[in-house]
Amino acid sequence: MKRLYAQVYGRVQGVGFRWFVQEHATRLGLTGYVRNLPDGSVEVVAEGEESALRTLLEQVLRVGPPGAWVREVDAHWDTGTGEFGEFRIAR
Repeated sequence: MKRLYAQVYGRVQGVGFRWFVQEHATRLGLTGYVRNLPDGSVEVVAEGEESALRTLLEQVLRVGPPGAWVREVDAHWDTGTGEFGEFRIAR
């Protein structure tokens, strides 16, 4: 199991981005969370199989929902801890 930390920059708040990520992460069988950050970016911490995490990163985080505009994704990898029971939207 791997862990993906990603910070997504662009027009990613107020466009349904967190719900979009949650839906796709859940479909991919991932656990973790997505949340808005004060600087206007979105933070994603996801755990699961590396192939599913790469799908989330490439198809979802680099594109986003209609209305979103992803300028940059800063991603880092680590070993998963298994601490999450589901994928949720954090406040």
